[in-house]
Amino acid sequence: MKIKDIQNALNSQYTEREEVIEGLMVAMIARQHALLIGPPGTGKSALVSDLTKRFTGANYFQWLLTRFSTPEELFGPVSLKELEQGVYKRNTAGKLPEAHTSFLDEIFKANSSILNALLTLINERMFYNDGAPGQVPLMSLIGSSNEYPEEGEGLEALFDRFLLRYEVDYIGEDQSFVSMLKGSVPSQADMSIDELFELQFFSDTVSIPDEVFEALSKIRRELMDEGIRPSDRRFKQILSVIRAKAVLAGRDYAELEDLMILKHGLWEKPDQRDKTAKIVRNHAQDAVKTRVEEIQVEATDIIRGLEQSNNSTDVAVESTKKLKTLVSELKKLQKDNPNRSEVEQAIVLVQKSLNDIASQVLGV
Repeated sequence: MKIKDIQNALNSQYTEREEVIEGLMVAMIARQHALLIGPPGTGKSALVSDLTKRFTGANYFQWLLTRFSTPEELFGPVSLKELEQGVYKRNTAGKLPEAHTSFLDEIFKANSSILNALLTLINERMFYNDGAPGQVPLMSLIGSSNEYPEEGEGLEALFDRFLLRYEVDYIGEDQSFVSMLKGSVPSQADMSIDELFELQFFSDTVSIPDEVFEALSKIRRELMDEGIRPSDRRFKQILSVIRAKAVLAGRDYAELEDLMILKHGLWEKPDQRDKTAKIVRNHAQDAVKTRVEEIQVEATDIIRGLEQSNNSTDVAVESTKKLKTLVSELKKLQKDNPNRSEVEQAIVLVQKSLNDIASQVLGV
């Protein structure tokens, strides 16, 4: 599929961005909105610009918001010709109301003069021009910010409009960093806006089996037990994401694994992300994969703790013990599940961390 070609091309060009790229592709198919949060210089705008340009024939609008941005910048200037006739109408040509896709950088800097019109346009796909409502062609708006909005700023409604939310950090792995520096020849993979429309239509026909609905009910209940309460509207909208995820995988039916993407859409506050991810993971994938991912997170935390101690010898010895315990658990998982490649890959990664500690800190 052309949509997979685009996904593969972006994955090869932007290292350590696979989940973000998948989320943006799913948002396009599902006609939903996505938010990218992360420090400057992480390639957020470059990635979105590259993705949206691959949908030929689509109108694209991009803008950097500041506290001083005016409605004219997003929605177009008032038509002087119309104003002479006593009509207050904006000329929206080339602006957000005529875009199929859009990227608004630093979106939480939207001031009150922009916010209400922006909320209506994002949620209802409507723009009021001279008081008359008009349908807009907007499929997906991707917002970006260097930080989360603070409570009390009146931006809760805008934050809630984004069904998928991703944190984008600097590249972590050395090999990925080197790959980024070397760069790669951009692939010419693309598709027309009409072909995207066809995918969107097909996405609406994807079947969702009862086991997926039952898993969603269990996820909702466990989230509520943790004090996390996504709205009924958000759960209803999430169905379009599940269907789009199946389409991206080349299926006309949803599977439990498709629910994994919901870890990016069901939390309300940043401090709920980890709890939400764990609950979703428990219902969206098998126990082996879940434990392997938990072990990888534990190993990362151990290494981070060692780095924060400035490679203290005492901390290094303790870290080595903990990592050896994790390796032992992984080897037991491998013995019980000999055909699971992700277990073997995790063993290699954790063992590498052990070797690095031995050579750099302990001098072995």
